[in-house]
Amino acid sequence: MTAARMIIVVAVTWVVLAALVLAPSALPASWQYSIYSPASVGLWVLAMLFGPVIAVFLKWNWIRHG
Repeated sequence: MTAARMIIVVAVTWVVLAALVLAPSALPASWQYSIYSPASVGLWVLAMLFGPVIAVFLKWNWIRHG
């Protein structure tokens, strides 16, 4: 059960981060470069790597005990 909850936390974190990177695509085209700049994409990649680790740490009590 612990592994299943951990997988749920990681999957939800990745879905939220993917939605956050896709959300600005509805903005005008003139904003696209500032939103999707190399720096912001790099930060998003770091968030995709370290976000699930932080989410699991924050939700550890729920993962372990329900």
